Amino acid sequence: MSVIYGNVNSIETMGLVDGPGIRFVVFLQGCKLRCKYCHNPETWDINGKSQKISAKELVEKIERYKSYYGSDGGVTFSGGEPLLQPEFLLECLKLCKERGINTALDTAGVGFGNYKEILKYVDLVILDIKAVDEFEYKELVGQPIKYFNEFLKDVRESGNKLWLRQVIVSGINDDKEHILKLKNFVKRIKNVAKVELLPYKTLGVHKYQDLGINYRLEGIEEMDENKCKELEKLLKEK
Repeated sequence: MSVIYGNVNSIETMGLVDGPGIRFVVFLQGCKLRCKYCHNPETWDINGKSQKISAKELVEKIERYKSYYGSDGGVTFSGGEPLLQPEFLLECLKLCKERGINTALDTAGVGFGNYKEILKYVDLVILDIKAVDEFEYKELVGQPIKYFNEFLKDVRESGNKLWLRQVIVSGINDDKEHILKLKNFVKRIKNVAKVELLPYKTLGVHKYQDLGINYRLEGIEEMDENKCKELEKLLKEK
């Protein structure tokens, strides 16, 4: 049997915001999207600075922390975009399930396919909703929405437990019209267990300067957290 390797940008051993409980978070290298507010531009290039590691080696690291996970925690595969390394991701997920480790996939849903097989080994999908409007989606991430829709179709059919998240940015999607549009979108998805609105932060801006990349939201202030909470109340109203 051939050894499957992947490119890992970084690892967080005690993550508290990437799914339920305490989680071992694996940030995989590579992403097709170029979100205006991305705070991890160093993960874009799949061949960028990263650690090459086998699936077996990585899962052995994950298993070492198993005693901390409890009944709710586990491992979350994030990025970048984990779906850009489908063979490596699938092998890691299978090995985790063999060891009784809860698995979460934190994704924007734009990868290289084989989603149905991957989803068989995922306990929770954390899906980043960039936008629900086709024009706004492409304007924000630089890719057509059809690729996201392909993944969403498979998640809906699989019935995987699903958390939806959207970043809220001042002047872009922080108005009632956008929230009601998102609300209608969410209503059509039966397996949604949770929806969160995340306030836009500028914490990754310095990375663009270091990498010599133009930051397209220059001058836009961080999203007011209280306003974001009010918008979330509107989203969750019956």
